[in-house]
Amino acid sequence: MNEMSSFKLSGIAVPGNAADMLDEICEHFIEHADVERTGDLALLKSNVGGLAHIQIDAGRLLIDLDCPTADALQMSRTILAEHLFYFAEGQPFELTWSEPTSLSALPNLHEVTVVSAEDVTPHMRRVIFSCADVTPFIGGDMHVRLLVPPKGKAPVWPGFREDGRIAWPEGEDELLVRVYTIRAVDAERGELWIDFLQHPAPDVATPGADFARDAQPGDVAALLGPGGGDLPSAESILLIGDESALPAIARIVGEMPARTRMQAIIEVWDEAEEQPLHTDGILDIRWLHRDAALGSLLEEAKKAIATLEEGTFVWAACEKDDIRTIRTCLKARQHDRKKMYVAWYWEKKS
Repeated sequence: MNEMSSFKLSGIAVPGNAADMLDEICEHFIEHADVERTGDLALLKSNVGGLAHIQIDAGRLLIDLDCPTADALQMSRTILAEHLFYFAEGQPFELTWSEPTSLSALPNLHEVTVVSAEDVTPHMRRVIFSCADVTPFIGGDMHVRLLVPPKGKAPVWPGFREDGRIAWPEGEDELLVRVYTIRAVDAERGELWIDFLQHPAPDVATPGADFARDAQPGDVAALLGPGGGDLPSAESILLIGDESALPAIARIVGEMPARTRMQAIIEVWDEAEEQPLHTDGILDIRWLHRDAALGSLLEEAKKAIATLEEGTFVWAACEKDDIRTIRTCLKARQHDRKKMYVAWYWEKKS
């Protein structure tokens, strides 16, 4: 345990299969935390110093959380609870905690107001939000959950459930909730940028993109986070992604220090979807155009992985099946798991 921590909490989870759920926990959180697994015991250490100790005992999962602050403790409980219920996939599952939450509001919820919206490319629209405190979004994690209230209604923001999960408003107060990347932070102006991909397929439901298309100055929303999607730290970085990952890639490239060597392979629909990527580092970028059908992101990713320099950080985000193949390629090369972020951002519908 971290001797500096002073906020602790224990819980008991009763899943259908404790071993399978512990496997799921370790497989998922290895992309977001340091994970140590020894038999029936797993230790998860977050980048803010929080520690989760999870052990199988008589078909249950015994959970001990140890965090440096009360807010971090509650966020750790909520993140773990949300994932455990997701992993249960509708099967019978129980989760109880030694103490109820002492917080009435989510500590990482930030109300924001639309300042402006504009098209960056034909299929990428940028919404700029004002925020009272942008400090939590500077450096570190890039991902947030965007919460949009129903049009014309005063927002009702979420609280907590007894099991630690978020209590989302229902009925007429139901919120639109989508995960996005903070594209940029303007600390002087107190503003945040989020880029929204405008899907070209007319038969695909895109409520998040619809919000960006219709956003007007003064519209109120909220950001929950940040959480996930750490900025990589390495002297050499390989970036792989499609349009869905372009905001994150642009953020990473823009925040890397001088002399950082970066290779980026980005697939977009056509030349009009390319964006200038500004950086103080050294960037070698290759744009792939889907409409030209000359090569594919997966093919080029395989080639780049085959010639990886030792110590290169691999950041990849795209379609689910392609990500699975990229993970397999990296595993075959025994690439250091601490030197990669490989996550699927969308899934093809059959």
